[in-house]
Amino acid sequence: MTHATRKLALLFAPLLLLRAPYLFAEPSPAAVAAFNTYAHTVESRLAQQHSSPNTFLVLPTDPAQLARLRSGQLIIEPVTTPAAPDALLHHWRATAFVPNATPADFARLLQNFSAYPHNFAPQIVSTTVLSRTPTDTIARLRTRQHHIITVVLDTTVDVTFASLDSAHGYSISRSRNIDQISPPGDDFLYRLNTYWSYEQRDGGLYLQIESLSLTRSIPHGLAWAVQPYLESIPRESLVFTLTSARNALCDSKTDNWKLATGN
Repeated sequence: MTHATRKLALLFAPLLLLRAPYLFAEPSPAAVAAFNTYAHTVESRLAQQHSSPNTFLVLPTDPAQLARLRSGQLIIEPVTTPAAPDALLHHWRATAFVPNATPADFARLLQNFSAYPHNFAPQIVSTTVLSRTPTDTIARLRTRQHHIITVVLDTTVDVTFASLDSAHGYSISRSRNIDQISPPGDDFLYRLNTYWSYEQRDGGLYLQIESLSLTRSIPHGLAWAVQPYLESIPRESLVFTLTSARNALCDSKTDNWKLATGN
């Protein structure tokens, strides 16, 4: 696909989706089963990673790429997924480095749900904590994402927080329910799991986020137009989330690295 054709596809794909809602249905049991099976595979791999400080993150082995990461560049990579019947399975991984930040800083940021509308603006509009224990939180998030059209979602998530030691922490967020508020019609996003891993070394904190999502399938005959659009959304959302988290730990105007309180 040429660059011009891709731009045209990204422009018209949302309109094609909105004008053909009858082509989509709720996720089939087979699609949900495929997502759950793959999520279990991902979480088993992460559990193995998180069992040792030597394997905690997936970092580049190329010294030049690692140096670019420490200089402020993000590493964004797609992860190959199996096919899901009548739906699309997306898996992305992104990594950043925050000088002078600590695991305690980031753990506080992740657990401070009341500050999410500040730290992750404008995508997160509001948050409501429904229940909380020392290691687990159930919360409802209202999000707004603009990709030519604006989509507003109410998502209930179950988030678990844990650590290997004082230098290594992680969290697992699984969607319990996703309601599409706007535009009305068939839902676009069916499932969303988010996995944070973070490690303190090299004078700062490595942040790594993996996003696993299940979305509506591509209408027959419209793959050329719709697929680039559908594949761009999870990547853009992941980059926004990681960049916002990094910015919440770093005051870029003064180069003083600190926790953003949202006040």
